[in-house]
Amino acid sequence: MKCSLMMLQSVVRNRMKSVRNIQKITKAMKMVAASKLRAIQTRAENSRGLWQPFTALLGDIPSVDVKKNVIVTISSDKGLCGGINSTSVKISRGIHKLNSGPEKECKYVILGEKGKAQLVRDSKKDIELSMTELQKNPLNYTQVAVLADDILKNVEYDALRIVFNKFQSVVSFVPTPQPSYLLRLWREKLKPGESLANWILMKLKEVMFNAVLENACSEQGARMSAMDSSSRNAGDMLDRLTLTYNRTRQASITTELIEIISGASALEG
Repeated sequence: MKCSLMMLQSVVRNRMKSVRNIQKITKAMKMVAASKLRAIQTRAENSRGLWQPFTALLGDIPSVDVKKNVIVTISSDKGLCGGINSTSVKISRGIHKLNSGPEKECKYVILGEKGKAQLVRDSKKDIELSMTELQKNPLNYTQVAVLADDILKNVEYDALRIVFNKFQSVVSFVPTPQPSYLLRLWREKLKPGESLANWILMKLKEVMFNAVLENACSEQGARMSAMDSSSRNAGDMLDRLTLTYNRTRQASITTELIEIISGASALEG
């Protein structure tokens, strides 16, 4: 009996140590995510003024009949950030289904490792281009502009739509499909190098820059929320383990006292 109680104490003590270590990691990850969020949030909010006039001018044309559609799905490279990647992929699949058919072609351009990992399972043949490690270095406009140029040069399309998570608060983000941009049709009517053509291409880069920043904010906010929940769950588990450990220790002490009293009584008898 005594031996089994000591073994149980040892197991519970080791489990408590593991949970404390996990709690330290989750708290540290929450602080890192908060620091990254503060660095990106202001830039994301300021960049919203870049794409809103563009959308107001060109608008969305959902009923247009084009043969080649491209969906730019923006996701994260790392996990532990809730369901932001799953929601983006779900919306992208829905748009892909609506724009696919016998005489239509719909392709994916994926930014981020997590979105690629999900879409490659059932849509590998439809992935035209994928790019990862966007946030390995601090995000800047030049980096995103290069990505946009790669899409414009390497992917054939008539209409393009960007799917990302729009940041609202640390605990709230909205999966957002950006309006269709009929850049192929515009370029057929405009000569390369014309100011209007250059302006349209520049605005596409600005829209993509905002989308990448918004998604990065949503990722860090979701990671903060997830790590906060994990830290609180670890604390609750630690409380239960501490209670179990104290009960086991008390039972062990009680057993020892009974043995001492029984031995003393036997000697007196």
